[in-house]
Amino acid sequence: MSDRHEKGMKVRRKVLGDAHVDRAEALKTEFDTPFQNLITEGAWGTVWASDGISLRERSMLTLALLAATGNFEEIPMHIRATARTGATKRDVLEAFQHVAIYAGVPRANHALKLAKQTYAEMEEKS
Repeated sequence: MSDRHEKGMKVRRKVLGDAHVDRAEALKTEFDTPFQNLITEGAWGTVWASDGISLRERSMLTLALLAATGNFEEIPMHIRATARTGATKRDVLEAFQHVAIYAGVPRANHALKLAKQTYAEMEEKS
C-alpha cells in the first residue's frame, strides 16, 4: 500500500467512522478494488487529507457540491460524517442555501429533506 492510501484510510476512518469503513471494505471485491483504491488515495488521501482547509469546511463544501450536482445518494453518509467533522446543522443549512441560489432550489430542497431525515435517524440512535 502507498503512503497516500494509508493516509487516506486514516482520514476516511476519522470522517466516516470505523463501522462505515469496515462495512465498505467487507463489500469490496476484486472487480471494484481498483476503484476503491482510487477514491481512497484521491479523495481521502489527497483532497480530504489536505491541511488547506478544516474538515468542517471540507464537509460543508462536499455537501454543497453533492447537492448542486444532484448526487443525492451520498448526502446521508456525509451528513452522518458531520458528527466527526464539526460541521453543524446551521453550517449545513448555510451550504444548502448557497446551493439554492447558485445551483437551484429543487436540488437544495431535496438535499435538505435528506439532511432532515438523516439527522432524525442520528438522534433516534443516540
